[in-house]
Formats: sequence, C-alpha cells, structure tokens
Amino acid sequence: MSRALKLAAVAAAALLTRRALRGRVARSPLWPLPALETPVSGHSPRRWLPALIVSRTEPADGVLVLTLQSPELPPWAPGAHVDVQLPSGLVRQYSLCGDPADRGRYTIAIRLVEDGRGGSREAHAQLVEGAELPVRPPRNRFELVPSPSYAFVAGGIGITPILPMLRAAEAAGAEWTLLYGGRSRASMPFLAELEAYGPRVSVTAQDEAGLPDLTPLAAAAPGTLVYCCGPAPLMEAVEAAAPPATPVHLERFTATAATGSSRPFTVELHRSGRTIEVAADESTLAAVRRELPDTPYSCAQGFCGTCQHRVLAGEVDHRDTLLTDREREDSMLLCVSRAQGDHLVLDL
Repeated sequence: MSRALKLAAVAAAALLTRRALRGRVARSPLWPLPALETPVSGHSPRRWLPALIVSRTEPADGVLVLTLQSPELPPWAPGAHVDVQLPSGLVRQYSLCGDPADRGRYTIAIRLVEDGRGGSREAHAQLVEGAELPVRPPRNRFELVPSPSYAFVAGGIGITPILPMLRAAEAAGAEWTLLYGGRSRASMPFLAELEAYGPRVSVTAQDEAGLPDLTPLAAAAPGTLVYCCGPAPLMEAVEAAAPPATPVHLERFTATAATGSSRPFTVELHRSGRTIEVAADESTLAAVRRELPDTPYSCAQGFCGTCQHRVLAGEVDHRDTLLTDREREDSMLLCVSRAQGDHLVLDL
C-alpha cells in the first residue's frame, strides 16, 4: 500500500473514532462510565401517529364525537382506548367507540367537564373538522373475553367502550343485556343507535327515574360476564350487585384512590448522579421535578404515560391503570407509583 493510501486510511479511522466518541458522550452524560440503553426519557415509547379530524358532531348535551382518519392507524378491538395530544400539548385518553372493521378511522367521544383539568374544555373549543390530532396506538386493558352471555352496565360517557362490545357480542351470537344510565336523556349519547337493539337495552335517566336498577345482575345466568364503565359509585354498586362467582370487568376513566402505604423513600437519579428524598405526602414526580424541573408530565393520574421512566433497581408499587405487565417489569409512572421498599434507582 502506498504511503498516501496509508495516510488516508489512518485519517479516515481517526475521523470515525472522533464521531463515535462524540456520539457516546452525547448518549451518556456520565462518560466515561458505560452508556446505558436509550432511556424512556419521559415519554411513552409508543410513537405519535398523525390523524385528521374528518367529522365533528355533538349528539348529546356536552358530548363531542370526533372521527379521525389516517392510513397509519392500527387495528383495534372493543375496549381499547387511545392517547390524543391536544393543541396545547396536554395528553388525554379516550375510548374508541366506532367500528373496528372500519380500518383507518377512529371514533372517540369527549364529555365536557367544566370543573375538570382543562382537557375537555380545550377539546370542545379547538378540535374542529380539518384539524390534525396526533394519537398513539391503542391500548386495551378492558378486553372483551369470549362468553355465551354478557351483562353490560354503562354510566354517562362510560357507554363509549361498551358500544363496540355490544356489536361484537351481537355478531358472535351471544346473549347480552345493557343497563345504561345518565343524568338526563339529553345528556346520553348514542341513544338512537341503541334503540335498534330493542328490549335488551334498558335506559334510565336520573331526572326521570332515579338511578339504574341493578337487581337483574343478581339473576345473571351462570357464565355471564359483567362489563361496566362509568362513575366510581356506579362501578362499586355493580360489584356489590353481581353474584360472588360472576366475573366483573371494570373500565375507569378517573383515578382510583391510592392504595398501599405512603411512606417516604429515596430515589437515585442514575444519569444525573443525584439522590433525592420522596416524602410520604408527595409524588415521585414532584420530588424528581425539584431536581429536574424539565421532567415532563401531563395527566398526573397514571393514565397517559408521559412520565414513564425506566427503573434500574428496586421494587415498584405500581398504582397506574396504564402500563402492561411487561412494561411494569422495568418502568414506572412517576406521577402515581412509588417504591415498594426504601429505595429506587431511575434512569434519569
């Protein structure tokens, strides 16, 4: 090899080495310690998918129904929900209530909550036909288990995950009934569609007849599965009314009360080289943001996954309603979950 070629080869090798070193340092602020795997870094590992709002209707008082369209939208099954990113950056979760066979289109319904955290008000005010609305691929922790018989119970906007379940049960030839309650008929969406099912659907408007009568649940045939979505008091009443041997599947759209101990613990921020104290009366997220104020979050209730981070050591007391069992093996949601013991190590 000529001297010129040797010099060129050495120069090229040196350039590649410098580039590799810069990349390694960028990936690991603790250089020269070995770089860890790419962290979750405060966002869901599920990518955002672009979608276009192609229809906006208001079928009931305070209820907005949006149809989203995109060739990138993956298939889904009854019970699934999606994260949506509102124009402000807020992330919110809504059940899919359309037809799973309608590929490339999602339908969601959003109840206006005037005294809520602002997501529903923003959606009602700003989400219009022709606007883009990023969504993440669906999750499903409310799957419809095959059964010869179902008893469905829905309260208000809780009808949204139940609606595609009715269609699926009907298509499968299963026996089923629906108890659907709401404040008033004017506030209850999809009543016209439900009328087609005849006497299998019982509608109770609170301003007309009080709360739904749940006593038929006690007479459910053996093997019947109960599915309920709605306010917490309704779900508690359904659990109490169902026979002890009857499986009850619940879908919550508000945070559950914290369970387990709330004692203080320490968190080691591995990448930052810091250790922080988490008080018994504060969240892991709040403690982390004292040291790392740019740590992102959105719902702060264990639904959206914005504050999901990898756990390198320690046992987690998972209190979210989002992560799968596999995800819980090595990550947690900082907003609601805590240490099972005295110490956690986070990839932060």
